[in-house]
Amino acid sequence: MTTTVAPPSVRTRVAELAATRIATWQRGYLRDASTAVAALARLRRGAGRPAAAMPDLWSLVDTGPLHQQGSGLRPLSELELTRAEDALYTACTLWALHQQSRGTGMHRAHRRERPAGLGAAVRRLMPAGGIDEPVRKRLVRAANATDCVVLAQRLRELVVLLRRADVPLDYGLLAGELYAWQWPGGAESVRRAWGRSFHSWQGPRAQQDNEPGTGTDSDLDTDPKDAS
Repeated sequence: MTTTVAPPSVRTRVAELAATRIATWQRGYLRDASTAVAALARLRRGAGRPAAAMPDLWSLVDTGPLHQQGSGLRPLSELELTRAEDALYTACTLWALHQQSRGTGMHRAHRRERPAGLGAAVRRLMPAGGIDEPVRKRLVRAANATDCVVLAQRLRELVVLLRRADVPLDYGLLAGELYAWQWPGGAESVRRAWGRSFHSWQGPRAQQDNEPGTGTDSDLDTDPKDAS
């Protein structure tokens, strides 16, 4: 009996490509390989800026695999390619900013027992048993961004905080979320994922489900004052 395996979604392809590219650069950077160090220096200049404004990075952020066909892979539409390229570019440049001058890898794959999504990473910046409101509001502002450029800029602010605290992030997961965010209904779905991720991080001491001040997954949706 032949088992048919469905081809990966575009979101999955973007996430896997980002994770592969970044993992390769990261290994080289941690070994002080000159090519990887140079790539990181170039990439981080693009953090928070639109891909169209940095044409010198187009050859560095190789999107060739997105054009592959065969093995069940269909050709992507122009809109799918544009959104996939923007998501990949944003994730790679943010990682480069995050990794700068750090001796351990700032890209780390998310696992259920070791959450590494954006919400969980931001939660790790906070004191045990408490909520740092200014930091939480930065996450809310990112979640309520009105377009990709604003989103990249607000994510850059969060990455700077994560870098200072040596808190890693799954950039493959982020790239997939950035792709999904650009489609109708995608922003709401990603906001919910970030909220769920935020509450998945319990830290060294497990928090009570109803502890005052911890809020709910919908916190990232329902704070209009933070959306500006």
